[in-house]
Amino acid sequence: MSGELAIDVRGLAKQFGGRKVVDGIDLRVGRGRIVGFLGPNGSGKTTSMRMLCGLLTPDAGEGSCLGLDFRREAAALKRQVGYMTQKFGLYDDLSIRQNLDFVARLFELPQRRAVVDQALARLGLTSRQHQLAGALSGGWKQRLSLAACLLHEPRLLLLDEPTAGVDPKARREFWDEIHALAQQGITVLVATHYMDEAERCNELVFIAYGEVLAHGTQAEVLAAAGLAAGQGNLEDAFIRLIAKARDNFAEAAA
Repeated sequence: MSGELAIDVRGLAKQFGGRKVVDGIDLRVGRGRIVGFLGPNGSGKTTSMRMLCGLLTPDAGEGSCLGLDFRREAAALKRQVGYMTQKFGLYDDLSIRQNLDFVARLFELPQRRAVVDQALARLGLTSRQHQLAGALSGGWKQRLSLAACLLHEPRLLLLDEPTAGVDPKARREFWDEIHALAQQGITVLVATHYMDEAERCNELVFIAYGEVLAHGTQAEVLAAAGLAAGQGNLEDAFIRLIAKARDNFAEAAA
């Protein structure tokens, strides 16, 4: 882990209707790291991401993101974080360029046209810039969403299942871009259900029932699941950890 922490939070918690969705999570992530956020649907991944970027107020917890108090300095934090939602969040009836120009206006970016041109070129969108976003395939929508996330030059990217429903070629190209961003010092927390993507992360966080089950490198996660080297893979570890968490949850509820 890098000596400089991009994320350093403790006791992160959130309830909805009396149900604990996130239950006292501790998370420390070094600058420039790619961290895979894995867990079943409803495990608290999206809620955790929204709290980390200042979009959702936590019920409890303390700490910092990018050196800012993630509770008291949420407004400043939003300007340094790029958040890519699970569902396409831009406007179907605007073109690629119009969507990016709209986001640039929201961030009040100077030299807006040049910034949009740069984003189009970086993600290979220039030739399609006048195409309506609603007519794009999943892979091209993914590129547009990432381009929008990067317009304001964030230092932290939170990506919520960004490659769901995208073809293998587009997924591979997306991950090549993620690694290029990390080499520039950008920290990436990415939620995924794909184990081949998890293997491309520097470290992994397994979460279920709102709690962290394991956090570390691939080897450390396998060890936490009771699997020796060469004895199993990440999918085996995932199944073991979730089964153990389910048993513990059932006992606590009994």
